Amino acid sequence: MDSPLPLHVCHVNNLSVIINRLHALLHCIAIGFLIYYRASYLLQETRAIPIILWLLVFASELLLSFIWLLGRAYLWRPVSRTVFPERLPEDDKLPAIDVFICTADPEKEPAIGVMNTVLSAMALDYPVDKLHVYLSDDGGSPITLHGMREACRFAKWWLPFCRRYGIKTICPQAYFSEADSDDYFGDSEFMVEKKKIKEKYEMFEEHVTKAVEDGEYGNSQNHSTIIE
Repeated sequence: MDSPLPLHVCHVNNLSVIINRLHALLHCIAIGFLIYYRASYLLQETRAIPIILWLLVFASELLLSFIWLLGRAYLWRPVSRTVFPERLPEDDKLPAIDVFICTADPEKEPAIGVMNTVLSAMALDYPVDKLHVYLSDDGGSPITLHGMREACRFAKWWLPFCRRYGIKTICPQAYFSEADSDDYFGDSEFMVEKKKIKEKYEMFEEHVTKAVEDGEYGNSQNHSTIIE
């Protein structure tokens, strides 16, 4: 049985590997000489500079060298990938996936931003019967629950619009903030539909924002469980 063609191919950038490793080698040699110089000063009997200052400088240089060393990992073997989306299997052969979005505090994580994340996940280019999106709110905030209900209402307009016109920017907040987002369609039907969806989004955003201003955040430490 023939093995399926790979969905991506990994290429090692050999020139970058040589350059990065030579640079790392030279840098390590320089650091080695610096450490030897600093350490040898501590063995001298007479010192022109107070030892405490020398130790502070030495410690800072060791710390910076360690930080530099940590950054070499992703440069040690740089690669590039070529993807082949046309090799993806048919929709009926794709596995079902679950998308979990977690939030906890609507004060630190604005509800409108969380809802845009939910809508983006719902609009993924994936078979609708195999895509399941879950929002987990550890804080149990009524604002998040209200925002989720509003997002589900708006999704009835947003998702068909994305699928019908092949919208690439599937986050509504980002899509409507771009002046020329997907306006290459150019036909009047698309523009009319886009204007209508934008009005629906502005209403959705207004409802969520108003709920944040008027509502209560709830007690994140003591709340009942809600599953919808």
